[in-house]
Amino acid sequence: MFDKVTSVSLLYDFYGNLLSDRQREVVGMHCDDDLSLAEIAEELGISRQGVHDALKNGRRALDEYEEKLGMVKRFSEETEAVREIDRELTLIIEQYSGDEVLKERLSAIKDIIDKMEL
Repeated sequence: MFDKVTSVSLLYDFYGNLLSDRQREVVGMHCDDDLSLAEIAEELGISRQGVHDALKNGRRALDEYEEKLGMVKRFSEETEAVREIDRELTLIIEQYSGDEVLKERLSAIKDIIDKMEL
């Protein structure tokens, strides 16, 4: 599905607010700011081991939320479905030479999909 970094980042986007304050802070700095454990430790004034533990526990909590709620999986499946619809619409529009009104309506649907951030 996704590489480890992207996966944790997506999980954080969906479930980050459910983490403890410290976990949210550490995982956010690691995912969003791309800071190393040493950089986070220096920034927060805690040990590198403390950062490691908070990050490990935060990741475990994110995985547990996903296992129970499945929001990232559902989002991924829906995103892929919309991409497939977009591909199919593109083919239909390119191949269709009939009714201009239908072609315009299909193009309008494709435009809506194209505006979505996938």
